[in-house]
Amino acid sequence: MRESVSFPYAVSLRRLLPQASFVGCTNLCVTDAVESSGDVRTGSLFAVICGSRVNGGQFIHEAVARGACGLLVDAAIPSSPIAQCVVKDVRSAYSRICESLCGHPSRRLKITGVTGTNGKTTTAWLVRSLLEKSGNRCGLLGTVEYCDGLRTGPPTLTTPDSRSLAQWLGRMVDAGSKYAAIELSSHALHQGRSAGIELDAALVTNVTQDHFDYHRTYESYLKAKAKIVELVRPGGLVALNSDDSGAWSLRDGIGESLACVSFGLNPSADITAQIRDESLSGTRFRLGIHGKTINCATRLIGRHNISNILAATAAASHLGLASDEIVEGIEGFYSVPGRLERVDCGQPFEVFVDYAHTDDALRRCLSGLRGLTPGRLICVFGAGGDRDRTKRPKLGLAAMLADRAIVTSDNPRSENPSAIIEEILAGMPDATTIATFEVDRQQAIRQALTMARAGDCVLIAGKGHETEQVIGSQRLPFDDRQVAREILRERWQSLSQPPTRVSA
Repeated sequence: MRESVSFPYAVSLRRLLPQASFVGCTNLCVTDAVESSGDVRTGSLFAVICGSRVNGGQFIHEAVARGACGLLVDAAIPSSPIAQCVVKDVRSAYSRICESLCGHPSRRLKITGVTGTNGKTTTAWLVRSLLEKSGNRCGLLGTVEYCDGLRTGPPTLTTPDSRSLAQWLGRMVDAGSKYAAIELSSHALHQGRSAGIELDAALVTNVTQDHFDYHRTYESYLKAKAKIVELVRPGGLVALNSDDSGAWSLRDGIGESLACVSFGLNPSADITAQIRDESLSGTRFRLGIHGKTINCATRLIGRHNISNILAATAAASHLGLASDEIVEGIEGFYSVPGRLERVDCGQPFEVFVDYAHTDDALRRCLSGLRGLTPGRLICVFGAGGDRDRTKRPKLGLAAMLADRAIVTSDNPRSENPSAIIEEILAGMPDATTIATFEVDRQQAIRQALTMARAGDCVLIAGKGHETEQVIGSQRLPFDDRQVAREILRERWQSLSQPPTRVSA
């Protein structure tokens, strides 16, 4: 059973869900709601959710035995010994119930939701940076951390389950946060985890390919991403990346009650940027917003990060920040853990660790580094097991942008790492000219750092901020950044230490 705080309110389901019908009662007034039978306590409402792997109906007997007061179902169960609330969509209803049990915290926050195949984390962190630099406390929920504005906690999912989501929003209110930035994954949107919340701004960074093991087709994946628009309150903002065909295709589904703006490097976008100078130390550009053009600089590397900055700018502007406040927030932002994070131990070449685990993300990273690297570009990457197999050869093809590529294990999970590597190599034409493979990820990183020379750049891609590697049923400590530091210190320790003083 996972640890969780209690809900502070009681909710009448008949009042909250007027279209629901009831079996065995005329109403249910609940003070707790759960979707896992292991979390049921006396008086809990048990939401019977049919998932892609597990059917909640199998656990009704356990929920009843543990003291559930009622069931939330999409069809009446004749044999149920306890009361039932029957709704059309259990997931969405459960999300609304959780939000109500926490006192509707999303109504007391100005929330920016971010979705997209790539860029969600960086964009959400940028939104928080812009708001906090202007003196506003902002909570954050996403892949790297959960934060109520004062305290942080480890994430369980990119987007929390409905219960945790509502409770974290409640914590933000209690912590005095006025704003929140939330990553909304395609899984969460499809499953209705966020159906109970209201957004002030929705940002769509891009829609390419990921999670086809779950969504099956691009059309289904795009449809899931489009659900973010349904969460935006009247008068709210939807910002779309006009440089990305997937994101831009959502514009026709935006109702008249919402504001829609475009962002991108295309000069015709509502919020745009003109790149002035790029280096491995950062980017200088001219920010175009509301007819004004302002000089701006960022420590972030690559044009894909300028796109993320523009998305965050769209949200910040809608939330009332002035142009100078936005620029100050951009220039005061350093980095996101595991997103083109530099590893520097005094070596004469660059080393970056990035979370890029889709072909689009890997291509963007390599393209950005390619033009800024005077020497060779060396890439270490793999693909996760028990996930979308169709993207593996595409990852291999994207890696051909490097001068040297070492294909290795990511999180193989239950699959054979060598089989995953073979599927990646199948997408690399004439792979032998640039690619080698090494199943052991630590040894692959060692190979890359050993072959690197002055002026080269090494990209270690796929795991980013992660501190574990999942092999079979084991979760083993493994941090690309720490592994790289240890190897670099072995080789370049003398360069990272001050010279020893010799007394006369």
